[in-house]
Formats: sequence, C-alpha cells, structure tokens
Amino acid sequence: MPKRTDIKKILVIGSGPIVIGQAAEFDYAGTQACLALKEEGYEVILCNSNPATIMTDVTVADKVYMEPLTLEYMSRIIRRERPDAIVPGIGGQTGLNLAMELEKKGVLRECGTELLGTSNRSIEQAEDRELFKELCEKLGEPVLPSYIAENMEQGIEAVEKIGYPVVLRPAFTLGGTGGGFADNEEEFRLLMKNALSLSPVHQVLVEKSIKGFKEIEYEVMRDANDTAITICNMENFDPVGIHTGDSIVVCPSQTLTNKEYHMLRDSALRIIRALKIEGGCNVQFALDPNSFQYYLIEVNPRVSRSSALASKASGYPIARVSAKIAVGMHLDEIMLANTPASFEPALDYIVTKMPRFPFDKFADADNRLGTQMKATGEVMSVGRTFEESLLKAVRSLETGMDHVYLKKFDDMASEDMVKYIADGTDDRICALAELLRRGSTPESLSDITKIDCFFLRKLKNIVDEENYLKLHKADEATLRTAKKMGFSDAEIARLWNTDEDSIYKLRIKLGILPVYKMIDSCASEFDSYIPYFYSTYEDENESEVSDRKKIIVLGSGPIRIGQGVEFDYSTVHAVKTIKSAGYEAIIINNNPETVSTDYTTSDKLYFEPLTPEDVMNIVMLEKPDGVIVSLGGQTAINLAKPLYDRGVRIIGTDCAAVERAENRDSFERLLSELSIPQPKGTAVSTVDEGLRAAAEIGYPVLVRPSFVLGGRAMQIVAKEEKLREYLSQAVMNEEKPVLVDRYIRGREVEVDAVCDGKDVFVPGIMELVERTGVHSGDSISVYPTFTVSKKVKGTILQYTKKLGLGIGIVGLYNIQFIVDGNDDVYIIEVNPRSSRTVPFLSKATGYQIADIATRVILGQSLYEQGIYDIYPDEKKRRYVKVPAFSFSKLHGMDAYLSPEMKSTGEAIGYDDKLHRAMYKALIASGIKLRNYGTVLVTLADEDKEEALPLVRRFYNMGFNIEATVGTADFLKANGIRTKIRRKLSEGSSDIIDAIRSGHISYIINTRSVFSGVHYADGAAIRRAASENNKTMFTSLDTVRVLLDVLEEITIGISLINS
Repeated sequence: MPKRTDIKKILVIGSGPIVIGQAAEFDYAGTQACLALKEEGYEVILCNSNPATIMTDVTVADKVYMEPLTLEYMSRIIRRERPDAIVPGIGGQTGLNLAMELEKKGVLRECGTELLGTSNRSIEQAEDRELFKELCEKLGEPVLPSYIAENMEQGIEAVEKIGYPVVLRPAFTLGGTGGGFADNEEEFRLLMKNALSLSPVHQVLVEKSIKGFKEIEYEVMRDANDTAITICNMENFDPVGIHTGDSIVVCPSQTLTNKEYHMLRDSALRIIRALKIEGGCNVQFALDPNSFQYYLIEVNPRVSRSSALASKASGYPIARVSAKIAVGMHLDEIMLANTPASFEPALDYIVTKMPRFPFDKFADADNRLGTQMKATGEVMSVGRTFEESLLKAVRSLETGMDHVYLKKFDDMASEDMVKYIADGTDDRICALAELLRRGSTPESLSDITKIDCFFLRKLKNIVDEENYLKLHKADEATLRTAKKMGFSDAEIARLWNTDEDSIYKLRIKLGILPVYKMIDSCASEFDSYIPYFYSTYEDENESEVSDRKKIIVLGSGPIRIGQGVEFDYSTVHAVKTIKSAGYEAIIINNNPETVSTDYTTSDKLYFEPLTPEDVMNIVMLEKPDGVIVSLGGQTAINLAKPLYDRGVRIIGTDCAAVERAENRDSFERLLSELSIPQPKGTAVSTVDEGLRAAAEIGYPVLVRPSFVLGGRAMQIVAKEEKLREYLSQAVMNEEKPVLVDRYIRGREVEVDAVCDGKDVFVPGIMELVERTGVHSGDSISVYPTFTVSKKVKGTILQYTKKLGLGIGIVGLYNIQFIVDGNDDVYIIEVNPRSSRTVPFLSKATGYQIADIATRVILGQSLYEQGIYDIYPDEKKRRYVKVPAFSFSKLHGMDAYLSPEMKSTGEAIGYDDKLHRAMYKALIASGIKLRNYGTVLVTLADEDKEEALPLVRRFYNMGFNIEATVGTADFLKANGIRTKIRRKLSEGSSDIIDAIRSGHISYIINTRSVFSGVHYADGAAIRRAASENNKTMFTSLDTVRVLLDVLEEITIGISLINS
C-alpha cells in the first residue's frame, strides 16, 4: 500500500532528558524517524525538551518545540498546530505514555489527530500486565505465574500456587527497592515483611523466579499487510536476574540450538501478529538452559533501547522503517541500501555490546547488578569471533582496561573471588578470567554464575592464548594468532614485558595489519557497498579507499557521566560541515546509541575502539589530510598526543596547545604572562606536599586529579585530616599530580568560544545558579546572564580572547570563571575542546558553534565567515538549562551536589521572563513542582542563617515545615512553627517513615562543607529521598530559584482589610 496522502502534518514526541534506562538511543531513533517522514513529504512537528541532542536541531524537523513533555504542554502544542497524526512509538516510554495520556484525555479526538502505527488497544495489551497475560494464555504462550499480595497470608497463598523460588516486587517503589529472591519460606517471610512496609500502597507482586534462565531478545518488524520479519536476535552473556541494559549482549545468539532459535522466533512473530504491532517491536524471552521451557518476559510495542543496538548490529534502520510503516507503507515498498525492508538481515560477524557503568565516579554506589538498570551508556564492537568481538568491546569502554584483566583481582584470594562472582557486577568478567588463569574450569564457574559454558570456554580460549604468548615472545606466528583473537598491542606488550610502541613497530615491520569488512545486512549475498566497516585480521579488505581529500573525526565513545550525547552533537555537526566543504568525512566511534554512528551521517563509518592502536590502523589505510580531536570530548583529546607521536596530522587545536591548557605548570606560566588571575594553588605528587600546600594556601581547598572529566574525584576539603585521607587514597605521581587550589566562594560563569588564531568569537555568556563548589554540569545554567555586570562581561571577554590566542586554540574551547563578591574575575579552567554546553548555547543563541569551529579548523577565518565582533547582541528571551539526575537507579550513592558531576542529562526551558523559563526547565527535567504541602528541612550548622529567610518564604506561602531536632530548634527560635522529626541516630525511623509516607513536597538537606564533618543521618535521608522519588535540594541557591518560581506561579491570599 502506498503512503497515506490524507495526512500532511505529523507530530513526533521525543524522550526528554537522558536518564539511566532511557538514553541517547531514543534521540537516534527520533532523528531517524523525523528525517524519514520528511523524506516522504510530510510536515514534521517535533516536541522534545533535551537541548543536548541533534534531534532538537531545527534542521531535523520542520518545527521544533523544546517544551516540557507533560500533558499540559503537549495539549497546548497539539491545539496550536492541529497535526493530522502523531507517531507514539519513537520517544521511548516517555513518548509512548504521553501519547496514550493524550488519547485517554480526549485531546487527540478534540483536535482530529490520530495515533499512527500500533493502535492504543494493542499498546495497552502489551503494557498492561494482566491484559498481556490474558493474551498469552489465549495464544498458548507461557508467561510467568504471578499474584498480587496485600498481606503475609496472601503472600504465602501465592507461593503455594507458584512454588519456590519466587521474586518479590513491591508496588510503587523505585529502583527495585525492597524486592528480592526467596528460595524457602523463612527467606520469603523476611523479604515479604520488608516489602510490604516499603510499598506505599502495601502491595507486593509475588512472581515465579526464573533467575538463571538464559535471556534472549528478538527484534521484529511488522506492517499493516501482516508481513512480519525478524531483524536479529540477541543473547545476554548474563542469565536472567540482571537487567538486559546492564548485561553483555551478543548478536546473533551463540548458544541456541536450531530448534530453540526457531521456537522463540515463531513465538515472537506470533505475539506481534496477535498484538497487530505496526513497526518495530522488541520481544524478551527467558529460556530454561536444561529444557525447551521458555517464558515471555515482556513485549515493548515501540522502538526500544535494544532497537538502536539491533539497527547498528544489522545495518537495518529500525526507526526509519517504523516511521514509514506508520504512514501506511508496506515493508516491500520501503527500499534500504541494497534490499527491500521485507528482507531479513543475515549477519556473518559477531557483535558484542558492553555496558558502561558510572562506578569509576561513584565508589560509594553498590556495583552489584540486578533488575534495576545502572549503566549510563554502552559500546558495541564487531569481530569475526566472539573472542575478538569481546576484547574490542573491553578496550572501547575507556575504563583503563585494554584486556579482560584488572589489577584489583591479583591479590584477591580465590575463595573470595568465587564468592564475588556469585553476584553480577560491573567487573565480573575480569574476575572470571582471573579464576580461569588460576585453574578453575568453565563448568565450575558456570555452576556458580549460570553463565552458559560456551561463553566461559571462549574466555578460557583467551586465557590459554595469554599463556601461549608468554611462552613465545617476539614470535611472528603467535603475534598473528593473538591479533586475530582480538588482543591489543598494549596487552601483548604487557605479556612480553615490553612497551606498546615496540609491538606497534614490530607489527608494521611484519605487515600484520587489519583489513576492514563491511556491515551490509545481507552477509554479502547481494552486491552492495555500504560505507560501514569493522576491523579484523583476515585477508580481503572491503573498505575502498578513495583519492579524495579526507578528514577523520574522532567520536566521543560511550555515554558516561561527564561526557554525554552533547559531544556527539558536535561530531555530527562537524561531519556535515566537512562534507559541505567538499571533503570526504570519516567517523571513528563505537557507541551504538548515537546519530554519529548511523552510516548515513558520514561518507564512511568505522565502528572501532577509540584507542591509539585502532585509530592508527585506520589512519594508515585512509591517509587522511587531517584528524580532528577537539570535538569528541576528553576521549578524543586524550588521543591527540599518542597519534601525533606516530606522525598523524592533527588539525585544529594541536598537541602543544592542549598541553598548555591542561598541564598545570604550563597553564600557570601562561596566566602569569597574560596577567590573568587564578585561585592560588599548586600541583602535588605526595601526601606531604599536599598538606604543606594546603597549609600555605589556607583551608578550605579544592582538590582534584589533573586531566579529569566531569569533575571526577573532585572535593572541597576543610580539615587537614580529611585532606590526608583524600591524598592517601588518590592515585598520584609526577606525571599525574593532584591539584590543590584555594576554594573561592562566588558566582560561576561559563563561555564557549571559537578562536581562529587571530580573532575570537563568543556567542554567549552563561551564568550558573549554584555557587562554586557545585560542578557546572550539575548546576542550573542561564543565558543571558542575570546578575553579571557589564564590567565583568568585559573582563570575561578580554580574558577569553587572551587565552584563546595565548594557548593557540584553533576551533572550539570552553572557559569557566569565578566572579567573587568584589566583581573580581578568576579562571577556574580552560577546556581546549568542545564542551557539554555547546548544544544548549547553539540553540539559545542561534549560532551553530560547532559548524563555525569546524570551518575554522578547515582554514576559513571568522572574518571570512562574516563574523566581525567578539560578542553579538544578547537575545532578549531567557534560556535555562536544568540538570536531570538518576539517583534512584544507583543504590548506595550519596545524592548531594558537589564538585563531582552526577547528572546524566539536561532539559531546557525558554521564555521572555526568567522565572517562567526556569519553571519550564525545572518541570522538563523531571522535578515535581508543588506550591503546597510539607517541606522537610535538615541543615548543616553553617547554612542555618542563610537558609532562614528561604524557609520563612515557604512558611509564608502556606507550606508545613518539618525538621530534624537541631534545625527545628533554630527555626522555632526564629518564629517558624516546625514539627520535629527524629533521626536514625536518635534510635527512631520517624524521618525515614515521613519521607516514605508521600506527604512531603520538598526536602532541603545541606551537607557541611567547611566543618569537614559528615553524619550518617544526612546520607540516610538523601538515600531515602532518592529511593522514594522525592524532590530534594542540597544547594540553597537552587532552593532560592525554586522559591522565585513558586512565588511567580502562586496567586496569594489575604484578608480584605489587611
């Protein structure tokens, strides 16, 4: 059936700010869908509140609304635009829920807007547990037996029907809080009692436990003509019990028999036909490894997290095809690169996805994995064997590993390690490899972990090759075998007791170089050329090297806290600019979630680890005119020197400039020459040096490692004993010193700028709401500034120009400033690269900063681009960026704002008035705003005087005030009626119960910065707030802004005669 001509205007809903569990894969899907619909001639209206992504560029849709994804705002947009239709399945769970809500509330009916694709009835059947169970039973598909229990007796009855083992899931608790597995009645009673007390509605789902089963996913596609295909299937390395987003995933499945494969494939196709799914759909199964028994876990009637991985793994553009099916097209009418979309992809390679966790930043978070997702991002690698694919994935993660080896396990006793691997953890694969090195068998490890023996035998192959390498040093045949298995030069160097460069030179001398194979979705059954490649050590090279002038752009790797999708935004913009300038644009990246790794973005895509070795192999093949490292965040910048040392031409900001910006001594010398002030500080490489430096500078001091990303391991320290503790735990030496700086309390101001070596352009100056001491990525950012004087702006622009020219920047750079109470301006740091604020500032100012910078890198000056002034006129409208956090997903993590970045995403709000823009940004970030209710206050002594007028403002608006004893006494003494809540240290669970009860609107909990004393009560309160999804503030600056907004939106009451 040809596409529909009765509809002209289509609305696409995005997924909002990035949080754990809903990340950039939905922005990739949304971008694909918008472009596909425009390709078919439809007018596309997009609504998404995430400024960090390419999806919200004004070129992606015909009209872009970056408004909060709430029923209120979506209804207003639909009433204004009157779209003919809405595509519900592209924006993850957020977009789907919102579309369903608009349907139920009658907004779509009122405006004559229809839901495209899968019907709302089908969506309800897939999403509602009971309706889904009924459908499966009708089809004869096995689903897990489960019952809802509201007391212990009902729970015991449920277990008697189901049989042990069971899993308990309390209703309405976030992060799987209070859930768990029970193998007998004693364990059940203990768990059930706790689960009932934690559930606010006292309901617990008791379900058959299938922990230890294999977890298998099928990505399937169906059109309205009932043509249904399987795009690919995926198998989790870890068994059921670990969220699929946190598991290593292999595509296609490796351990299924032919019978099992077809049994599950038939089931997946049967279920999507019964649901009448139109578009892409993900079906998850649990399969008993010892029989053919399987259970349907869930069906996602939309583009899912796994869809991006399946798209990149197979070369089949799932979101693009889903969008075209939604407008009535059939699979056989939709042409892909080399086949119609009705053709099932065939893979002649192995794809491995590995999750990227934030535990390197959050040492206090529990690294055990379960049913609650904890990964912030992921990498994908491609190889001819599982071993090769796995090892390439390991070194793509950028966790300091280049092999399945971690030093931490060297000294761990084998019996302790055996206990350690019983639970899934972020580093379990390295523990498994270490046990295999010590003589454990794959079978014994499989008994403990329930990981299939196939995978453990593959891991054993890697360990055996390590041993062979140790016995055959400098042997050519052994080197070839190791490279074919995926071993890195760095690991071979470690095993041969030499350095990585020696292995590199030996490989060049012996001609041991990879070839590049094409990912073409049909296993080379048809002639085609898709410019999408992976490396392997075989004979035939499929990457055709052109004689065009070409530029390689290095991507930013996996999404992690401190380096998110914002850097992919700059990468994509750079590639488009390079192409329009007539160059061949080549991307190297390994993140399956992003737009940069869509092979249609660039002229050529290499899906490879971002390491000196892997990038150098591509450079030697392609011989580019230059490599750009300044747009892929710290990942790419860190590659500048090793690539330069191997003779690669780095264009834009060069290695010498990076060194001047990032080396402490070089930077301080430059600041001195330029007469630019910086907080007094020094670099130290021993504990004693650090203590002496702090005594000289004066406490409090800000301490952090040099060359950091996202403020990792950055702290404000106010006492000598705390500094001694920090320094004794830090990894530091003369090459990697720790920086000790005077902590200046003031306003933080930030700029993104472009320098061409002669002139500088600053499109906008941003002011942060929270004072210094909170990482800029976790602070609310406002453009234009709201308290910065004209004089201070002049100083900032002067320093920005001096630094750009003095460092030798060619392209983008970012500077953070402190403005103290006397309007004196100090430099915090200069980042000689693209920053996380580039997309926000580009969208707020209208200047495409990454494009301007890329043209500069290619040799076009600012003047030649028509940019003559350092600072353009500021916009009259206000733009606010608010961080989004995922605290509820990371159990054990202390959720306070500090110099260490903790946010996972961001949302934007804009309006002619600052407080309205702030309101929109706050609700878009997920904060629940109420102008009534109860405020729970617990303050550090040093914050009480400053907090008093803020609490009084809540009180005068009619809020009830509750507080811990010390804070309550202070508030009462100052005339504020306050209810006392007892703390855990006082032998009471009163305050935790109050947080769980649901009546509290806001929690204000500050942590002592200057005393250096932190109590366990504060951490317990913050943890309870996160687990119960309460709106909590740990910075008084944020509270002040919240009050401004609440007072703006609240109509007051008063006596007639007052």
